[in-house]
Amino acid sequence: MDTRSHTFDRIHKFFNGGLDLVEYLGLLIIALATTVAIYQEAMVMVEARKVGLADLLLMFLYLEVLAMIGQYFKSGQLPVRFPLYIAMVALARYVILEQKDMSEWRMLAVSGSILLLTIAVLVIRYGHIKFPYREDREGKVGKPYVRE
Repeated sequence: MDTRSHTFDRIHKFFNGGLDLVEYLGLLIIALATTVAIYQEAMVMVEARKVGLADLLLMFLYLEVLAMIGQYFKSGQLPVRFPLYIAMVALARYVILEQKDMSEWRMLAVSGSILLLTIAVLVIRYGHIKFPYREDREGKVGKPYVRE
């Protein structure tokens, strides 16, 4: 029985190491691609000699992606809020760019989507404050901490 569990542990460690490597390589590729995209967008603004709100929101999206990657490297975790923030900014950018071609119903739908994402962030933040993870209180990885 010991031999099986030892072999299983070795296989488990091997695959976990491989998955970690693929994960870090993927994040590195995303970070590099995002950096190139920031540079390209900056060059477009320099050539046009004009900076618009849509350009700034696009740059903000890129910075949020980099912040999300940085947060993952620092803590090993990815808060759900980061993709929600990115989605809100992306929808706001969409409204700004397409407002002339949007029907009233589409504008309401996109605005409602932004509102729902905002509410989701508030619910997540409230839940995190009201029911913090045990690691937040004890410095360890664990299950959600429930106050007794």
